Amino acid sequence: MKRLLILAVGSAVLAAPLYAALSNGAQAPLFTTQATLAGQPFTFSLADALKKGPVVLYFYPAAFTPGCTVEAHNFAEATDKFKALGATVIGVSHDSIDTLNKFSVSECRNKFAVAADPDQKITKEYDAVLAAKPEYANRTSYVIAPNGKIILEYTAMNPDKHVENTMAAVEQWKASNK
Repeated sequence: MKRLLILAVGSAVLAAPLYAALSNGAQAPLFTTQATLAGQPFTFSLADALKKGPVVLYFYPAAFTPGCTVEAHNFAEATDKFKALGATVIGVSHDSIDTLNKFSVSECRNKFAVAADPDQKITKEYDAVLAAKPEYANRTSYVIAPNGKIILEYTAMNPDKHVENTMAAVEQWKASNK
């Protein structure tokens, strides 16, 4: 019986996801990387963005895939409202900057930046690796307060609620920081 229990516990540990998203209240890892907005590459610094207000940082598996296209369209439609609340939106994937230059124009509709993370350094720091296919990011969204603390973490492969949940967190942050 004891042997079966050990096997069951060991199997459960091995079956658990390799990465788990960072928790609310955790300090967000700072990073600087190559990004693009409206097809124009630039250097994005999380530290600099946080000086302006909260940051909505979302990870997605790959540019031009169906779910990622839906999510990019949703964030593009909401970008003006995020900006009105003082928030910056940036998406991150493993894609090359050349691919993201095109994605930022067509799917992000020139509204918000997307960043390249080809070696997945940022994705790993944020525990946003897709366990089933570790070469891709999981669909994980964070809202990071200007003090660098994570105030929302939301992970779901379905893209439909990412904007709604991040918007609610930014609105709540704004209301409590007037």
